[in-house]
Amino acid sequence: MAKGKEIVLFLDYDGTLSPIVDDPDKAHITDAMRSAIREVASCFSTAIISGRQRNKGNQFVNFLPAKEYLSTIQEKIIEVLRENIATIKGSTIEDNLYCISVHYRRVKSEEDVGVLKEIVETIMKAYPDFQISGGRKVMEIRPKINWDKGRALLYLLETLGFDNFNDVLPIYIGDDKTDEDAFKVIVHIGHGFPIIVSSVAKETMASFSLRDPSHVMAFLIRLAKWKRKLTTHSSPKPNKVVDDDQKKENY
Repeated sequence: MAKGKEIVLFLDYDGTLSPIVDDPDKAHITDAMRSAIREVASCFSTAIISGRQRNKGNQFVNFLPAKEYLSTIQEKIIEVLRENIATIKGSTIEDNLYCISVHYRRVKSEEDVGVLKEIVETIMKAYPDFQISGGRKVMEIRPKINWDKGRALLYLLETLGFDNFNDVLPIYIGDDKTDEDAFKVIVHIGHGFPIIVSSVAKETMASFSLRDPSHVMAFLIRLAKWKRKLTTHSSPKPNKVVDDDQKKENY
């Protein structure tokens, strides 16, 4: 399947390279994972697609096609949300510049979670140009623009020069609902590996699965080793150089 094609690797961050944690600002990758990413990136074109701000780490990738919405997000929506959900213990707001994430992983009461969702949905009725999408214990608020991780994947492929999908074998690894758009793109291309990270069976467009970030790391290491082994075996062996004295000894 990979013969004659260049493998390009796309990685989600939270829940894929780092474990899901209560505080999103503490979703750090391990040194071992960082080493695995560095290793695989030396073998293949590799991109990390994340909704986080790029300045939260060099590993984060963010696309910014919605500058006209920035002032509304920063000057209005965030402040209104902060004022209204302050009473929900355990809730947090993450400012991703062009996207607002309302986290409720640390909200212990299901009743409070329901109240939180109702507050957010009520507030956002005043902003019809924005939409709410769900994730793992998070509500993400973003402008209604034609942009998602699937389109990000296509944009990166085009930027890397893969206008002809016959020349590329994309691998996308992600764990959340927002990654499904990228899985769909690979399915549409007709070849590649959409891989979901999940310890339980779930409905998904992905064709393959890895259990958790530790399994992702093992996969990246094996992928890099396979590439290096393939390169070594395909490299032509150097010709043996025999000097004149050696030639004489053979006669």
